[in-house]
Amino acid sequence: MTTVQRPELASGTWVIDPVHSAVTFSVRHLALAGARGAFAEFSGQITVGDDPLTSEVRAEIAIPSLNTLNEARDGHLLSADFFDADNHPTAVFASTGGVQQDADGEYTVKGELTLKGVSKPVELKLAYNGITTNPQSNADTAGFSAVTEILRSDFGVGPVMTLPNGALAIADKVRIELEIEAVLAQ
Repeated sequence: MTTVQRPELASGTWVIDPVHSAVTFSVRHLALAGARGAFAEFSGQITVGDDPLTSEVRAEIAIPSLNTLNEARDGHLLSADFFDADNHPTAVFASTGGVQQDADGEYTVKGELTLKGVSKPVELKLAYNGITTNPQSNADTAGFSAVTEILRSDFGVGPVMTLPNGALAIADKVRIELEIEAVLAQ
């Protein structure tokens, strides 16, 4: 088996490229299947020091950019029943403790997620996918994948409705997945 060596990130500010990145979520509906959605508008930056493990991350998500491929559902999710986008149009993630690396080489970014006016600690499981020079822009570009799970009830997002069989109509646990390309700012 061949091990691929990934070049280290250069210190500096890496700006998230929203055109080549994705912020998606999934949640179980009626305890039967996953419902998926995405946010089309987001921004952020990763500030990398001389030691990449001291990196800082800050990202903002425009809640009104939510898209589940169903206009009626999107309207309901953006209402005061769920995200209350009129009063809370932005979600923010800010790292709070750098990047931890465990003995297996897995990375975790600890931070605080503010959603619907509520701030809670969140841990992102992170994979560094490497770095390359984008042949179109000639810019240094790094790739990351991250995943976390939150409880929507922690943020007051949506009601908790129980079905006759005891299952939740909409699961409390929400899986958030990030596919990020970030460009080194000049």
